[in-house]
Amino acid sequence: MLKAYLLFPALIVVSVSALAAAALPGNAADGKKLYDANCTSCHDASVYTRQDRHVTSLQGLTEQIGACGHMTGTTLGKTQVDDLVKYLNQTYYKFK
Repeated sequence: MLKAYLLFPALIVVSVSALAAAALPGNAADGKKLYDANCTSCHDASVYTRQDRHVTSLQGLTEQIGACGHMTGTTLGKTQVDDLVKYLNQTYYKFK
């Protein structure tokens, strides 16, 4: 019986984390298309996986996408930004 009390909190944490990731707005498949069309011309995936990466939160990721768009002259709508954030977070960052 004691083991059940110890396991229950761990299950809640895992369930809440999975729900938070699923609740993130956007469509990762559409985000991948945007990524392939817009991001790979300037950098490769190492920018997301390096130890000293500058993006450390979902908010920071959203802001960086805006900065990249500004630098390249690309304008993305809110839905497109959500799609790109979802794809990048799901694929590389794994923010909660």
